[in-house]
Amino acid sequence: MSVTENVEVTGHLMDSGILSRVLDDIRQYGGDWVIKHIDVGHEASDTSRATITVTAEDDDALQRLLMRLQTRGVNQTDPGEATLAEADMDGVFPDGFYSTTNLATRVRIAGRWYDVENPEMDCGLVVDGERVYTLPMSDVRVGMQVVIGASGIRVTAPDVEKSGDSFGFMESDVSSEKPQAVLVRQVADGMRDAKAAGKKVLWVGGPGVVHTGAAPAMVAMVNAGFVDVLFAGNALATHDIESSLYGTSLGVDLSMGHGVEHGHEHHIRALNTIRKEGSIRAAVESGVLTGGIMHALVKHEKRFVLVGSVRDDGPLPDVHTDVIEGQRAMRAELTDVGFCLMVATMLHSVATGNILPASIPLVCVDINPATVTKLADRGSSQAKGIVTDVGLFLEQLAIELVPDYRRA
Repeated sequence: MSVTENVEVTGHLMDSGILSRVLDDIRQYGGDWVIKHIDVGHEASDTSRATITVTAEDDDALQRLLMRLQTRGVNQTDPGEATLAEADMDGVFPDGFYSTTNLATRVRIAGRWYDVENPEMDCGLVVDGERVYTLPMSDVRVGMQVVIGASGIRVTAPDVEKSGDSFGFMESDVSSEKPQAVLVRQVADGMRDAKAAGKKVLWVGGPGVVHTGAAPAMVAMVNAGFVDVLFAGNALATHDIESSLYGTSLGVDLSMGHGVEHGHEHHIRALNTIRKEGSIRAAVESGVLTGGIMHALVKHEKRFVLVGSVRDDGPLPDVHTDVIEGQRAMRAELTDVGFCLMVATMLHSVATGNILPASIPLVCVDINPATVTKLADRGSSQAKGIVTDVGLFLEQLAIELVPDYRRA
């Protein structure tokens, strides 16, 4: 026997294509729809509102459909009350658990609405007294109270501005042909806005930052206070340290652009040097490491989280080799982040996008268009992509943010 539910969605439904994607989702999940009411905004800046009756073959299918629609910012017109179930296994949610979005979320329990802490996609919702928070599956413990089904839940999608000059107002999600100076200025404005609001700027970086010769530009931005947290892998830190110790990156002389004799050994010798010291911080404090991105982060007491992979040499002693522990370390650094810039890394960009709330402006810069589009495909709908050479982009960004910066 089929079941129905009324839902509503508000925003720039027509020009953003949200309404058509919502209707497509309903069909893809085996449901049907009838638009009961639609109020289309008259001016370009006006929002629209639609009320839709959705039908599914049974309640289980309806709950899954409603959860899917909430990734688009769609809510039930009468959400009712949340239902809770107790976890009976460590690392396992109860059947039918609510699968979260990265949107701002509220949960109604016993007639009261609670704001969900740390919105994150692909988690569950745990209720603990007066707290409701997202929790990844691996951290579930027996006895936790977990929200099941989609009842009693409302999400709020970020406002999408239709005009203006700052980064958030770029009209396309991926830019490759816009004037570079405009894109750099928009990213710089986003960083300045975050700092002016007392928020942190999070960077997610790959080794291309070093390979392209842009490490001095990033160091200048660390020194100027525009890098508060860095997420990276073993490679960025290793090649940055190799560059500081030997003047090479993967054996290539960064000043000459060609390999040097025995250069292939430099990265492994750099790793060995830091492992002998015990940590990157210890190497800075002992005077062994005297320059580069990692040196600047330590010098200015900035945070960094390095999470490794199966292909890593070494790795550096600071690298998390347990990826679950690495995820936890990354989540712990998200408090008060107001802007995120991702450069030259696909895997760490997607990983970070998966744990960031949709309310945090997010920019991905890479020479490979697949990197910047894949981020949005993995659910980070707020992501904006810039397809360009990372080295040149960071040089220009440093000039924009640090007026006295000039590459030597």
